[in-house]
Amino acid sequence: MTRLLYSLLFFCLTPLILLKLWMRGRQSPDYRRRWGERFGLIPRLSGERPIWIHAVSFGETMAIIPLVERLLAEHPQIPVFITSMTPTGSARVQTHFGDRVGHAYCPYDLPCALSRFHRRVRPRSCVIVETELWPNLIHSCAKRGVPVVVTNARLSARSAAGYQRFSWLTRPMLNEVSRIAVQNRDDGERFISLGFAPDKLQVTGSIKFDIDTPAGASEEAAKLRHAWGSTRPVIIAASTHDDEESQLLEVYRNLKSRYHTLLLILVPRHPERFLTIYDQSVKAGLRTCRRSVSPAPAPDCEVYLGDTMGELMTLYSAADIAFVGGSLIERGGHNPLEPAVLGKPVLMGPHVYNFHQIVATMEQELALQVVSDAEELQRALAELLDHPEQARAMGIRGRACIESNRGALDQQLALVKQMAGIQ
Repeated sequence: MTRLLYSLLFFCLTPLILLKLWMRGRQSPDYRRRWGERFGLIPRLSGERPIWIHAVSFGETMAIIPLVERLLAEHPQIPVFITSMTPTGSARVQTHFGDRVGHAYCPYDLPCALSRFHRRVRPRSCVIVETELWPNLIHSCAKRGVPVVVTNARLSARSAAGYQRFSWLTRPMLNEVSRIAVQNRDDGERFISLGFAPDKLQVTGSIKFDIDTPAGASEEAAKLRHAWGSTRPVIIAASTHDDEESQLLEVYRNLKSRYHTLLLILVPRHPERFLTIYDQSVKAGLRTCRRSVSPAPAPDCEVYLGDTMGELMTLYSAADIAFVGGSLIERGGHNPLEPAVLGKPVLMGPHVYNFHQIVATMEQELALQVVSDAEELQRALAELLDHPEQARAMGIRGRACIESNRGALDQQLALVKQMAGIQ
């Protein structure tokens, strides 16, 4: 009965959800495309039943790439079908994998849409990346005998409190999940407190520590450094959100008065905001170049806007110091391991709950510094700019931290294969 009420509510809200997609499409047209997939209208698959992997957005897609690559290499006869919820996640799947995997937007959490999806895809198992839990999605798998495993799972105290408020829906949903592989024991305890069976829980660590340096990133970064001057100090602010860029541009202006050749690479998280941030930087009186227009920027460029997709690691590689966004505001932060694997010192704001355990581990190893606000960020950047040997040592500790925490990939891959019934 509770899930029926939830389904009716979701059905009633669907027009508003579609309206929101249409409104977002004003800045990012991809939100207005492929709506049929969101209702399970995709071509019927033939052949072997695939492993269905749901990676909601760009970050989850990046996290699952090593696991999918291993599956494709070790079991080429078993298809993989990946679903996303956002255009950025979809674009990353298509850019990285091409036609090596099937792909579509995930159907909305409506019984009719999910039934249609199951009839056309016929998944042998469902892998949910991190914590994208939907009651009807999980029930649709359970009633068809499709095992559901949540991999690389994390559950912040804030999210757990939210699920607890709807325990009448959360508890039966978790009862239908086959296994959960959590990043740490604290996450596991929160799942158990919500009603998940302890014997179905496995602590594996975070698969994100199994990150590799992407091929070609350092070579392209070297070209950028040559174009804007190899001796210039370069800082990058990546995966930034609304209300962060204005703070970061002000920090840059203050630093520029002291470090006259300083360059800022600015990479907004969402592509629909690229032009807005470009205009904001220009109006601030800063000579601003766009990556999409100036692959080799002029030496007098002050702010280099990363307005392309799939090049973040290249831009990280070209910088000396990295700030990871979504952390000066309450968005929970983004992945600090991406710059760390490239040997960059990492700074973040105070709001890091999305990566709490990873940030804590890196802080303990003196590979990352959390600052309280933009003013403290400015002081921390100045300290690292004044002492480049300190910045290099911080970057070395970051890479060592990653190496010492690898291993989750093998454990989670084994679990995924077990749930899919393959050896």
